[in-house]
Amino acid sequence: MRDPTSFLAQEYQQLVESELDWRLHVLEGPSTPWCEVDGKKVLMFCSNNYLGLSNHPALKQAAIEAVRTHGVGSGSVRPIAGTMDLHVELEQRLARFKGAGASLVYQSGFATNAGLIPQLVGDGDLVISDELNHGSIIDGVRLSKAERAVYRHGDVPDLERVLDEAERHQPSYRRVLVITDGVFSMDGDIAPLDRIAAAAAKHGAMVYVDDAHGEGVLGEGGRGIVSHFHLGRNQVHVEMGTFSKAFGVVGGHISGSQALRDFAFNKSRTWLLSGSHPPPVAAACIAAIDVLEQEPQHVQTLWRHTERFKKAMRQLGFDIGHSETPITPVIVGESSVAKRLSQRLFELGVFALPIVFPMVAKDKARIRTIMNAALTPEDVDVAIAAFEKAGRELRLI
Repeated sequence: MRDPTSFLAQEYQQLVESELDWRLHVLEGPSTPWCEVDGKKVLMFCSNNYLGLSNHPALKQAAIEAVRTHGVGSGSVRPIAGTMDLHVELEQRLARFKGAGASLVYQSGFATNAGLIPQLVGDGDLVISDELNHGSIIDGVRLSKAERAVYRHGDVPDLERVLDEAERHQPSYRRVLVITDGVFSMDGDIAPLDRIAAAAAKHGAMVYVDDAHGEGVLGEGGRGIVSHFHLGRNQVHVEMGTFSKAFGVVGGHISGSQALRDFAFNKSRTWLLSGSHPPPVAAACIAAIDVLEQEPQHVQTLWRHTERFKKAMRQLGFDIGHSETPITPVIVGESSVAKRLSQRLFELGVFALPIVFPMVAKDKARIRTIMNAALTPEDVDVAIAAFEKAGRELRLI
């Protein structure tokens, strides 16, 4: 009898042969600048832990105290018995931090996009998406019953063309939603959100920004891309984000109007049907907001390190694309080359992973580096030296 699961091993083997498979590395301890990965002490250079908060004493203490006072789990989904006072406090603090009318916390960033986008648009609506938007946005759009259009990456005139066509569409669309990443995770460039919002406003379209990689990085005190461009809540209607990157913990969230929050938690099935965050997670997220408000030096250090690294990599002759943020891609072309470069860096004591197709185009494989405020200038120099040595050995520079 034929094995109905035989395709699993076959397709995995095809990925291996094409050098497109992922191989998991094990972090043996906390995510710190120097850490143990697969039994080797290496410099962490690919974590989303931008500000080093995942090991910050204030966050750890908050989590420990929450276990003592609230236990390790909520025991339910939020709409039934899973909303604790810590969840309420977190959402109130986040809204104040963001300067928004209200905020809502989801279980993850992916759950936020997958749960909310299909509720904002449906039959008779149109979603207009940047061509390089994150996979969670793409899946959220696919889950909706709305029509879809794509504009060229970061190209506002092309967005305006699509909006013009949408306005002439018959029958008229009920709603039009423009959605973009704030910081694009593979290239480190920033969406021109001010111009996107202006174009959308001319056509009465909603604007949704996924600012997962902008929080803790852009804007006043790390408040994100809406703050970065000094935009109002009537210009960006949904500001989505995540606690799993610069905040150092885990979870997704949205900020906007009170009406948005009320709509979202009544309509998003990913929110309604998933268990709520354990108390220590919620408490640690609150503590992360405290740190961002009280210790601005972390954001400042992050940018100093970023500028130091980018300048050196350009001088060495590496292709780092058009990055404007602490995400710095080192673009090498072929997937096999990216994997060899990553392996050589690891041997030299730097942990930085390859990003290959389908995450990026087949000829745009890269090492994606992400800067961390917890590093020292000397740590950054260690990484630069390793890239120089490995790059010369592989004849990339």
